[in-house]
Formats: sequence, C-alpha cells, structure tokens
Amino acid sequence: MKKLRFEISINAPRKKVWEAVVNDQPYREWTSVFFPGSYFDGGWNKGDKIRFLAKNSEGQLDGMSSEIAESRLHEFISIRHLGVIKNGVEDTTSDEAVKWAPAYENYTLSESGGTTSFVVDIDIDDSYQDMFNEMWPKALKKLKEISES
Repeated sequence: MKKLRFEISINAPRKKVWEAVVNDQPYREWTSVFFPGSYFDGGWNKGDKIRFLAKNSEGQLDGMSSEIAESRLHEFISIRHLGVIKNGVEDTTSDEAVKWAPAYENYTLSESGGTTSFVVDIDIDDSYQDMFNEMWPKALKKLKEISES
C-alpha cells in the first residue's frame, strides 16, 4: 500500500469547498474526472455508510463500499474504503477487495484570509499510482473551479 498526497489552494471559504465535496450535484461534477456519471449514495457524517458508484459499460453499478471514519464539519473527512462493488454486488472478502481494504481517503480543509487549502491523503494499491497521479490533479482543478464560481 502506498500513500499519496495532493493539495490545491482554492479562493473560496472552506464552507463553500466543503459543500462542493459533500453535496450531490457539485460532487458529480468534480468526480466525473475519475469516471463519468460518478455519484455517492449515503451520508458524510461519522459512522455513515457511503457507496461511491458509477454505471459500467453494461449499465451495472461499479464502485467502492465505504464508511465515514471521521467527519468534522468544514475541516476534515476520513473515508474508510472497505470493498468494491462490481455489477451491483458488494464485495469485501475476495482477494481483490482484501488486498487494498481498508484504505483511507482523507480530506483536510484549512482557511486563511478567505483562501482554502484542500489536501487529499490517500492509501492506494501500488498499481493505481500512475492513474491517481494523473486524475487527482484534474479533479482538484475542477473542484477549484466549482468552489470559486
């Protein structure tokens, strides 16, 4: 398991950035970079179950099964990924799921002078490093555009 960090400075209050992360429509926009049609099902409060989903080429749901490990309003979210979803079926026990779960995806927001620093720390399987190094900066750029509009 490898840890990656991405960071962006956003010219908006952290409350506005937070809302772009956890509200349905803006979430769909900035996460479309990872997979078109991406959305979440669940809540963003500590202990909530949350699934990150998108339809695959056959129209079935693929994604990740997760829970919110920690949530401090406008400051910090820790997502604990527990398994995968393939063709609508949740899997937390196969070799594919167990090799990387649990993995954490943490968002830290801090504000100074009306500018928000948004930091993403993620645990990944080594085989996804190149993909995330390409996609996360694009997603953060989109989050910045949404939050600053």
